[in-house]
Amino acid sequence: MGRGDLSDDEWARLEPHLPKNLGRGGRWQCHRRVINGILFRQRTGLPWRDLPTRFGKWKTVYDRHRRWSADGTWESSLLRTVQADADVEGRIDWSVVSVDSTVCRAHQHAAGAHHRLPRVLGRWRRPAEHRPDEALGRSRGGLTTKIHLASDGSCRPLAVLITPGQWGDAPQLIKVLDRVRVRRPTGGHPRTRPDRVCGDKAYSSRRNRRYLRRRQIKHTFPEPKNQKVNRQRRGSHGGRPTGFDSTTYKRRNEVERCFNAFKGSRAVVTRYDKRAYVFHGTVTLAAIRLWLRY
Repeated sequence: MGRGDLSDDEWARLEPHLPKNLGRGGRWQCHRRVINGILFRQRTGLPWRDLPTRFGKWKTVYDRHRRWSADGTWESSLLRTVQADADVEGRIDWSVVSVDSTVCRAHQHAAGAHHRLPRVLGRWRRPAEHRPDEALGRSRGGLTTKIHLASDGSCRPLAVLITPGQWGDAPQLIKVLDRVRVRRPTGGHPRTRPDRVCGDKAYSSRRNRRYLRRRQIKHTFPEPKNQKVNRQRRGSHGGRPTGFDSTTYKRRNEVERCFNAFKGSRAVVTRYDKRAYVFHGTVTLAAIRLWLRY
């Protein structure tokens, strides 16, 4: 086993949930060797064509990652499974879920994707994360992509969303929280509601607070000065002052520490993938690895 490869324990937890056959009588190449190749590329950030030969053909490794990113295998099957196992063992801290975002520089090779749908299993299908803008934004520093993250109290990712780098944080809060879905192995609806949501002042908006109150979720967002002034200027029509718990707000560092663990993968801290759904698969695989390790 090479450095960074799946351990025997990690492989035993993933193997039962991997696709069993390729379709039309075909057989998959060894899943464990291919996943180790994907992890190697994710950790080092090298081009697919430069993968060591011990992982097999680079084209096989790339196609497996692209296909599982398109059909949702990484997120719907594997990530949800490891999260459900952790919830059964009581390793998910639902008391405070922190949200934040980080900007990743996009390599020049990440631009220029054709505006067409990818080919999955011989047919043209719309993948779960296909975006017409390919989640690429342009700023002073060049092309960027933003990763929005919801982290539990143990600094592990519950939900991931990618957008162009110049998009704001507040409009994405509801979309990120809607992605929190931890299955219950005993049956029933998955758990989607934390006890409290914590974020910085970028997430403070009347729309977000109204959404969280409707779902009966407590929240801790500092109120920006301009919002406070506008509320006071409107008098009784401005509503009541927002509550703020400074002690709970100190736990916002948990999502920052989760991002720090994410950025140990060079293919995450710098985006090399042209397609948004492929990069989303790369980020999701990094989240799976964090759940397997801790």
